[in-house]
Formats: sequence, structure tokens, C-alpha cells
Amino acid sequence: MQEFNNILVPTDKGMQVINVHSIIRVQSISNYSKLFFQNGKTLVVAKVLRWFEERLTTHRFVRIHRTHLVNFECLRTYNDSNTVEIELTNGERFTVARRKRSIFLQSATKYFHLQD
Repeated sequence: MQEFNNILVPTDKGMQVINVHSIIRVQSISNYSKLFFQNGKTLVVAKVLRWFEERLTTHRFVRIHRTHLVNFECLRTYNDSNTVEIELTNGERFTVARRKRSIFLQSATKYFHLQD
């Protein structure tokens, strides 16, 4: 199976091709999603977060909260104490939701080839 590194998203100016590796995270804002890029720019798109989740989980993205989808390639640190906290390469910090912790830790183990 061939993996494509681009997605086509609708914007207010038409369709835009976006390289998925340039995305740090996607944040849900009601019926819209805000994409945060490595170059510091952002883009608001009229798609719900689930739409991005369905397309980006094969590209090493994981949902950490009902409002956030993050790119494992942009993960700088994560603290696995009583609350799982992550820091992204752009310095942003987030707490992984309780209900998303096991999926996050399984994905982290798989992505970083960690041993139990």
C-alpha cells in the first residue's frame, strides 16, 4: 500500500494541498478545525476533527483529547506520571485526556519502538 504525504483540504479560497508532515497539530473549534504548521502559520478549515483523524492516523497522528490531534513527529517530550503531559516541538504543552491515555501510550510505544 502506498502512503501519500499530502491531503487536500477545502479553504475559503478553494482547495489546498497540504503536506501532512508540516502539520504539528489540529485543534477542533466547533464545526471547524485549526491546523498549526511547523513554520508558525495556522489555517482554519470547515472540517470537523474526526475528518482529519480518519485521514491522519496512518501518518502517525494521535488524538490526545476531544479537541486535539497531534503529530508524533513533533513530539518533544512526554511525562508518564499520574497524568500524561506532552510537549511539542513548538513549545506547546498539553495534558492527554484520561480516556485517550491508553491509546496514546500504545501509539507512542509503537512509534518509538519502546519495550514494556
